[in-house]
Formats: sequence, C-alpha cells, structure tokens
Amino acid sequence: MSKVPMTVHGAELLRKELKKLKSGDRPQVIQAIAEARAHGDLKENAEYHAAKEQQGFIEGRIKEIDGKLSHVQVIDVTAVDAKGKVIFGATVDLLDVQAEQNITYRIVGEDEADIGAGLISYTSPIARALIGKNEGDEVTFAAPSGDKFYEIIQVHYV
Repeated sequence: MSKVPMTVHGAELLRKELKKLKSGDRPQVIQAIAEARAHGDLKENAEYHAAKEQQGFIEGRIKEIDGKLSHVQVIDVTAVDAKGKVIFGATVDLLDVQAEQNITYRIVGEDEADIGAGLISYTSPIARALIGKNEGDEVTFAAPSGDKFYEIIQVHYV
C-alpha cells in the first residue's frame, strides 16, 4: 500500500486518540465486562452484551488507527520551501468571485477533512485545482452546483 499524506496536526490527533483508546477506554471496558460476568447468567445479561459490543468497537478502531498510522507520510508544511505555491498542508485565502466573499481553506489528508472547519481533502476538486497555483492566480473548478471561480489572495504555511 502506498503512503498517504497527512499533516503533523492530523497525525498527532490520531496518536492521541490511539493512546486514549489503549490506556483509557480499553481498560474500562475490560473492567465493565468483568463486572457484568460477576452478575451471573450471560445469556440475558444486557450489561455484558453492551460491554462486549463496546469492546469490539474499541478494538476495531485501534486496528484502524494503527493501520492508518503505518501507511501515513507526515508532511510538515512549515519545513517545505514552496515559494508561495499552494501545496499540501497550505492554508489558502480565497475570494469567491461570484459571491464576492472571502473563504479560507487548508488542504489536508482525507482523514482530516472537515469542510465546516475549513479543512479540505487534497483529493477534492477544489484542492486539486488549487495545488500548484500562486497568489493572484484565478482558479476555476467544477462543483456540483456548477463552475466556481476563485482568486487566490494569500497562501500561508502554518
């Protein structure tokens, strides 16, 4: 499997979640299973079944995060000399030409994307249109609602 790009912040969030799952959630659910077993008959013990289901979720999420972290290529945008170009990890201030509205997006990995927080995946149509462009460039891309026109106001590397 090829390496998947991720920002330093995104990788750190995954590591924190993994640590919480392994050192906090996993021991708690093991304790809950032990307590439920002590109550007797497991066939009709709802607490036991709920705890086992929670344990399955936790173990699955641990495996998923371990897999992601093993295939991630962490990119520190502050260590890259991009010379004003839009690259993975860059924060881009845009002017929506049609709506005459300023928008800011940060180009991140697929697992980090959250459009509500201004984080767009590098695989999204807008990110693909922006990558490689410079401040002052105009960008057009096809959105579900029709073509969008943006002007790149500023590129930040934070």
